[in-house]
Amino acid sequence: MSGFDKRLTPARPDLAAAHLRGKVEAARFAEGEVMQVIDVSAPLRSKPTPEASLDTEALHGERVVVYEANEEGWSWGQLVRDGYVGWLPSNALAKESAKPTHRVRAMRTFVFPKPDIKSPPIASISFASEFVVAREDAGFAVAEHGGFIPKQHIVEAGYRESDPVEVAKRFLGTPYLWGGKTSAGLDCSGLVQLALQSAGFECPRDSDMQQKIGKAISFAGDEKVLTRGDLVFWKGHVGFYAGEGRLLHANAFHMAVAEETLAEAITRIGATGAPVLEVRRL
Repeated sequence: MSGFDKRLTPARPDLAAAHLRGKVEAARFAEGEVMQVIDVSAPLRSKPTPEASLDTEALHGERVVVYEANEEGWSWGQLVRDGYVGWLPSNALAKESAKPTHRVRAMRTFVFPKPDIKSPPIASISFASEFVVAREDAGFAVAEHGGFIPKQHIVEAGYRESDPVEVAKRFLGTPYLWGGKTSAGLDCSGLVQLALQSAGFECPRDSDMQQKIGKAISFAGDEKVLTRGDLVFWKGHVGFYAGEGRLLHANAFHMAVAEETLAEAITRIGATGAPVLEVRRL
């Protein structure tokens, strides 16, 4: 496994993806099966136990290549979009059907059992969740497997937001959650990934991975060189430069998505021994 990022490589000593045959050593290899998340979201963990830390989340409709499903109710696989590898609850997955046609643009929307907003909702799905629209009915999009979603809350899957910073600002006040990637809670790199993906930029999951996208900008504390949308990196942390000397980021100091002056953030984080590592621009 030398030279491979374990977070992005579906390989263990006992099992690996078939496409890695000859590249890694494993007792056996598997082709994998494409599944989709059918729950409101699915936690991805490094070990098949609910006590393991949350590495990331797979959103409703997200596709996963599953290489193993154990008898304890866990499936080991790799997320198709960002390549993250880990264990997900098997009951949150089902065989892939059609490719999603629409996604949620609201921070969160309700799924109703019938075209009536007064009916008790059966689920609530987060921003960027995807699904197939089978038809429309009285102002609702009817999902392929049932459920009525307000049309005002969705866009076609190919829709691109014009400003990822504006998207990130919609999350202001959202609680900080390590590994989170929904409007119920998310971390710094989850916020960046969601915002960039919504604007059409493919983005890896963790901040150290994100530090490899775009191009480096020379920054020695002079905010005049920065442009709205630049990514500011510290060790293990990332935020958006929001313009006018402001930083927008999900962080454990505020325990929420917050906007503050970049100078204040640099001073506070620097006091912990963590200077700004880099600024990158897409």
